[in-house]
Amino acid sequence: MNVYAFIIPIVVLLLLAEIIVTWRLQNGKYPFQDTVTNLGTGIANQCVNLAVAFFVYKWYGFIYDLTPFSIELTWWSGILLLLLQDFIFYWFHRLGHTINIFWAAHMPHHSSEEMNLSVGIRASFTQRLFQFMFFDWALVFIGYTPEAVYSIAGIHLLLAYWHHTAYIKKLGWFEKLFVTPSHHRVHHGVNPQYLDKNFSEFLIVWDKWFGSFEPEEEEVCYGVTHPPRTWNPISINFQFWKQLWDDAVAAPYFWDKIRIWFMPLGWRPRGLKPYGKGGYNKSQQVKFQSKPMINANTYLIVQVTLSMIVLFITVNLQWPIIANHRILLSIGIFLTVISWGGILEAKKWAVALEIVRSLFVGVALVFVLHQSALSHYTGWSTIAISLAVAFNVFFSTFLLRKPIVEDETISVKTAA
Repeated sequence: MNVYAFIIPIVVLLLLAEIIVTWRLQNGKYPFQDTVTNLGTGIANQCVNLAVAFFVYKWYGFIYDLTPFSIELTWWSGILLLLLQDFIFYWFHRLGHTINIFWAAHMPHHSSEEMNLSVGIRASFTQRLFQFMFFDWALVFIGYTPEAVYSIAGIHLLLAYWHHTAYIKKLGWFEKLFVTPSHHRVHHGVNPQYLDKNFSEFLIVWDKWFGSFEPEEEEVCYGVTHPPRTWNPISINFQFWKQLWDDAVAAPYFWDKIRIWFMPLGWRPRGLKPYGKGGYNKSQQVKFQSKPMINANTYLIVQVTLSMIVLFITVNLQWPIIANHRILLSIGIFLTVISWGGILEAKKWAVALEIVRSLFVGVALVFVLHQSALSHYTGWSTIAISLAVAFNVFFSTFLLRKPIVEDETISVKTAA
């Protein structure tokens, strides 16, 4: 059973429900630019997860063949696996806020300056790979099958997804044992007292036992101490990787070039200036915004919908699509989310890239569907894809325009 086939519809329905509530209340909890960036990051991340799944089943299969242990998956062993995975994830998560290379893999998830369910899918391209590579293999070694570990990991993700909301306040007795949105809001905070707190995902007891618990009291200020200040998912995902690389190159001493990757957060090589301020609160926060292209909102709503269809075709393992074709479609998806970032920031290259990527995705889809015998070049799908591409090219050419302002980006200071 593919547990992710059940999880994705639940995630989408909860997200749509919260968006509808926000739209009715008009309370600004879903800024358009941040939401599109979150969705784009989540869509691209699903393509990365294809490679992660391949890695898990191959490498974990090798470990499972070597281990002398075997645990049959039953209701009780499944619950035990969930608890073990939650315990392991606590330490993986905590390490992700402690060591440079692990923070590089985790930071993108924290980069949003908002808190809503779309932030829950603002997933790092590299974190899942790090989790399965360095931590969850132990669960296979003790006897769980790779399929069981990968499936329960999906359930664990779902149990953590609902924490990313600002609508649910404190939940009384429930908070004594389980992680709630209040706990997780603290985890996403950059307020000085909230930094590096509440790492748990399912049971909050790990934080209480190991000294990393902090209750929600002061209003939470969301983000990271050095915000990426862009809507480009690629830049967001690799900002800290680039920062580490630049420091490694600039380090005067060879040993510092190596150890910077494994040092605690905030450490810099000898000869380089230390980082600036740490945490801050809502009264000190300056949120990033930008002037998008004219008509961008209408266009991007359509593109998010179309991209969900492309994503479904790309990651649907029930369809007879070979790996190279999935890679081809994944390239199109990554070009798509990069283009969205350019449109949201009114970059000069955005229109040209949008036209090129629309043609690329259209041709790739027709080719892949034909080669996989799911359709043919003269079928209805080719007509539908051609119409969608024609719409994109027409809209991009004649209706997407740069805003009539000199500055492409603006910063907005939040209210105290």
